[in-house]
Amino acid sequence: MAVQQIDFRDTGAFSKMILDYLEGKETLKPFYKYPVELSAFGQVIRDKSATQTNREVLVDVLLRQHAQLPGNEKVTANIRSLLQADTYTVTTGHQLNIFTGPLYFIYKIITAINLAHALTEMYPETPVVPVYWMATEDHDFAEINHIHLFNKRISWEGDYKGAVGHIDPKAAHAAIEELKSILGDSEAAQKLSALLEQSYLQHDTLADATRYMVHQLFGHEGLIIMDADDDALKVSFASIMQQDIISQQSYQLVEQTNTQLGKNYDIQVNPRPINFFYLRDHYRDRLVTDGTTYSTHDGAYQFTETGLQIEIKNHPERFSPNVVMRPLYEEYILPNLAYIGGPGELAYWMQLRALFEAYQVNFPVLVLRNCALMIDEPSAARIEKLGISVPELFTHTDQLVKSFVTKNANEELSLGEEIASIEHTFEQIMAKGLTIDPTLKGSVESEKAKMLNAIHALEQKLLKAEKKKFETEIGQLQKLKEKLFPGGGLQERYENFMSYYLKKGDTYIPDLTAELRPFVLSKSFTVIS
Repeated sequence: MAVQQIDFRDTGAFSKMILDYLEGKETLKPFYKYPVELSAFGQVIRDKSATQTNREVLVDVLLRQHAQLPGNEKVTANIRSLLQADTYTVTTGHQLNIFTGPLYFIYKIITAINLAHALTEMYPETPVVPVYWMATEDHDFAEINHIHLFNKRISWEGDYKGAVGHIDPKAAHAAIEELKSILGDSEAAQKLSALLEQSYLQHDTLADATRYMVHQLFGHEGLIIMDADDDALKVSFASIMQQDIISQQSYQLVEQTNTQLGKNYDIQVNPRPINFFYLRDHYRDRLVTDGTTYSTHDGAYQFTETGLQIEIKNHPERFSPNVVMRPLYEEYILPNLAYIGGPGELAYWMQLRALFEAYQVNFPVLVLRNCALMIDEPSAARIEKLGISVPELFTHTDQLVKSFVTKNANEELSLGEEIASIEHTFEQIMAKGLTIDPTLKGSVESEKAKMLNAIHALEQKLLKAEKKKFETEIGQLQKLKEKLFPGGGLQERYENFMSYYLKKGDTYIPDLTAELRPFVLSKSFTVIS
């Protein structure tokens, strides 16, 4: 594999907030706690060691959740190590996308694994283990029910309510059969087909199916796969649930942060007065209050304040944190040092620092996941033949075509010198005209604009005429761009990993893990060909 690093600014695909975060701009520093440097983790470890984590409950839950997974000795050892006060975690989280969803799901987990390795090497007395937090309590099935593979959309059709982690995955049978027909019958395809069937058709919940599939892909790295939708874990968080629902503290604090952050950046999430859902079988609806009573938004369940307190005490598992409170829940129950997320995730985490401080929970290092573009051999050969650079691939298609034609034209297509000459001439005309009659200024400017517009139009005609000589190459450029940037977006946000596994088989994950350095070391967009 050939690896090239591209500056994030040169990709044109990341927000101002993320770019400023990566560069350590002063305007963002009030909204996170630690710089993204390996050397910062010494202080993170000291700060986290001062907070209390119920390690016994955590380990009991994780051992129970992993008990039925095959070949999980390394995972079990990592889980048991969490009983030791000097063992910590680094965590990434994601929805339960069927068949793992887009490529960046894989990149997230690899980032967590590699960061755990790097930290353990740097701080050998404080082992660090990787965790994948499954978003089992999400309820937006439409966001997770499809993948894109070989320009086809494979969907799991159905109308499901409530937390997606509770859905019976055997209902995905038709989508699996469609996918199998696309994969073919190679050895790698047969392995993938067997994995899909074992994951989805032999488990009773989507949470269990996802855990099995991810374990089969990453269990050899000791990855812990966590479902926080667990009675024992929520019991420990119940006091914060009650306090926040009644006081609406998270709403007030995040609103204040948004006011400050919004002066320079776009806001990712807006808090609600109550940032919890009420959860039952096949049901999840947000909690609201009129100041006296509490209810679900649809009115199906209602509580007095006393009744709400009793319900939280007796059934904390029925209360589900939303995007504002989930990060606090995560850091409360885990001995976590860093959260690995995508650009959007890190943006909303930066809205939450004041919330963490109010509840005296340590705010983790925010680490951007690895971002990557995979270029297959035919595409790499085409890039070389066309004589374009990898950074040029990230420009808009029209700009890429214009740059290619301009660079390869026999004649100079730019009329920049002529335009500069005309502007200089009109400056002289303007100076002379104003001495004669100041009211001529508008007429001179009007004539100048007409002339420049005409020259620009001629420049476009020259470019258009030259493009006809490169119709074949332009067509190849457009196809190449669409292949590597589907729909004009990043490949990692669209394609599924299986097309790459089909080519490389069991070496795909280990090879990719070896190439993707922890982001805190590279801090750049990775291109692999």
